[in-house]
Amino acid sequence: MIRKVQTYIDTNRLLTFDKPVITGFSGGGDSVVLLHVLNRLGYKCVAAHCNFHLRGAESNRDETFCRIFAEKSGIPFEKTDFETASYAAQEQISIEMAARKLRYDWFETMRKRYDAQAVAVAHHSDDSIETMLINMMRGTGIRGLRGIQPRNGFVVRPLLCTNREEINHYLEENGLDCVTDSTNLSDEYTRNFVRLRLLPLMKNVNPSVGNALARTAENLAGAECIYSQAVKQAKALLTRTDENGCIHLSIDGLMQQPAPQTILYELLEAYGFSRCVSGEVYKALTGEPGKIFEAPDSEYKLLKDRNELVIFKPGAKAIREYTICDETTGWDHLPVALSAKKVAVDHAFKIDKSPLVATLDYDKVTFPLRLRKWQSGDWFIPFGMKGRQKLSDYFSNHKLNLWEKEQAWILCSSNQDIVWIVGKRTDNRFRIDNKTKTAFIINFSPKNCNNQKEYISLQRLYPHE
Repeated sequence: MIRKVQTYIDTNRLLTFDKPVITGFSGGGDSVVLLHVLNRLGYKCVAAHCNFHLRGAESNRDETFCRIFAEKSGIPFEKTDFETASYAAQEQISIEMAARKLRYDWFETMRKRYDAQAVAVAHHSDDSIETMLINMMRGTGIRGLRGIQPRNGFVVRPLLCTNREEINHYLEENGLDCVTDSTNLSDEYTRNFVRLRLLPLMKNVNPSVGNALARTAENLAGAECIYSQAVKQAKALLTRTDENGCIHLSIDGLMQQPAPQTILYELLEAYGFSRCVSGEVYKALTGEPGKIFEAPDSEYKLLKDRNELVIFKPGAKAIREYTICDETTGWDHLPVALSAKKVAVDHAFKIDKSPLVATLDYDKVTFPLRLRKWQSGDWFIPFGMKGRQKLSDYFSNHKLNLWEKEQAWILCSSNQDIVWIVGKRTDNRFRIDNKTKTAFIINFSPKNCNNQKEYISLQRLYPHE
C-alpha cells in the first residue's frame, strides 16, 4: 500500500518533500492511515485536529488520542476547538456544512502559518463513490458525478487510490489503533445511509459495484474535461465584458448552442446564480426585456435585455448631485468627464451636432448648474421639439434598459430645468438662435470618465445619433 500511495502521489503531482504537509487528523482509521503512510514515506507532516464539541466526552477522547498518537510518532500536533452547533445556527446551515467550513478554513490558516505546500485529507475511493451517489440523488451536473478529485486547490487526497477494505487491512497489519465516531454507525446522516444501507443493496445486484462505480467516475472525470472545454469555448463565443466589468451574453448566440439551457447554467453558475435561478432566466429569454434576477450566492445581478443578458455587480450608492458654480469652477470633481468653454457666435461659428457635445445659449443658462441622476417625474423639451416629454418616455423610446437608465446623468440649471441629458440630447429651451451672442459648449468624454463604473455599455448608452 505504501508503494501504491507514493505512485498515486507522483502520478497526480500531489506532494513534494521540500515543504510541510498539513494533515487532517480526526483519529479515525482513515486519517490514522494517511498520517502513518505519509510519515513513513518521509513527508514533513503536521497533524491538525479539530474538536467540534458535538459528541461530548467522545470528542475530547478523540483529541487526546490524536495528541498522544502524534507525540509517539514524532509529528508536530495542532488542534483547535469549535462551537459548531452555535456556528451552524448563526449561519443557518446544517451541522455537516458548518463543520466542513470551519475545518477547511482552519486548515488553510495552518497551511499559511507553516508555509505548507498542501492540506492532505483522508478521503479514499469509497468516499468518492458515496459522494457520486449522493450527488446523483440530489440531481447534479456532470461535475458532481466525477466523485472526489485528487486535488482541489491546496487540498490533496493521497488515499483516493485505496478503498476502505485496504485501509482496514493496513491498520491491522501495522497494529495501529484508531477511534470510532459513534455517529458513523448511525444511518441518520445521508452519507452513512448510502454507506450502510444503499451500497450493500447494490452489491446484491453486482458484488463489484464499488469498482464499477469507480470506473464510471473516472470515465466521467475525463468527459467532464471535454465538457468544460466546450463550455469555455461557448463563453468566449457568447460573452463579452465591457469597460466597466459587466458581462454581456448574446441570447441569439445562446439559442444556437446544442444545449442552450445547460450552457446558460454553466455560464451563470460562475457568478453565483443557482440552477433554480438559471432555469427562471432561461424561461424569461423569450419574454419582455427589463426583468432583473439576483444571484443568491453573490452580489451579482442579471438583467434580461432585448438581445442579451447583462450580468453586473451594483456599486455602492454614490453622491447623486454635484454643483458646478460657473463655466470654470466645479468641473474637475464630477463623476463624468465634462469640460466647458464660452465661444462668441459669429458668421464662422458652427454647431457640433454630436450628442456628446451640448451647444447652448450662454445667456439662457443660469448658474450654479446641477449634475444629478434622473428622477421620476423629470421632463424636458427635446431639442427641435415644442412639447414636453417625460424622461421615462424618452428612455423607453430610445430603448435604454433599466440599468442604463440608472446610469444616465442629467445637467440642470439653477432652477432645476433640465439643460442636457448628458451624452444624449439637449433641451430646446437652451438652444442657439439668431439672437445668441455667446455659445456655451460642454463636451462629454465617456472614455475619460472619473468613474467608469457609471456605465455598462458606452456603445449602447452613448451612440452617435
